[in-house]
Amino acid sequence: MRIVLQRVKCASVTVDGRVVGAIERGVLLLVGIAQDDTREAADWMAKKIAALRIFPALDGSSSFDRSLLEVGGAALVVSQFTLFGDARKGRRPDFTRAARPEIAAPLIEYFCDALRAQGVPVAQGVFGADMLVELANDGPVTLILDAPSP
Repeated sequence: MRIVLQRVKCASVTVDGRVVGAIERGVLLLVGIAQDDTREAADWMAKKIAALRIFPALDGSSSFDRSLLEVGGAALVVSQFTLFGDARKGRRPDFTRAARPEIAAPLIEYFCDALRAQGVPVAQGVFGADMLVELANDGPVTLILDAPSP
């Protein structure tokens, strides 16, 4: 499981001209599911993201002092199979490491539920849809997170 996390002031996902998910302060999570990913990886990621100290201290003394839970932030989750694209050879990325939709879609839902269980409000994109993602990156702060190998 690979996640590109962006700290945001706001973010939204639009499908067919309609906003399907939006948050204010929090994180935009582009989530890629690999063929061998498990619920344990999703649980690990949810706990990590909820507690990761990526928000500024109240007094402004540190840019990385408080967690998503501590600031009352939300998460916008967008499935992103292209995070497992391998472009080392040729001119077209190879996506064979990405999980098939019948595996990835339920694991994305499980991950969203795991985040909610941590106390994080979650908005979502639409799995497999052509989505327009808009965000105001705060910082900017962008991290790439990989779940431990099974």
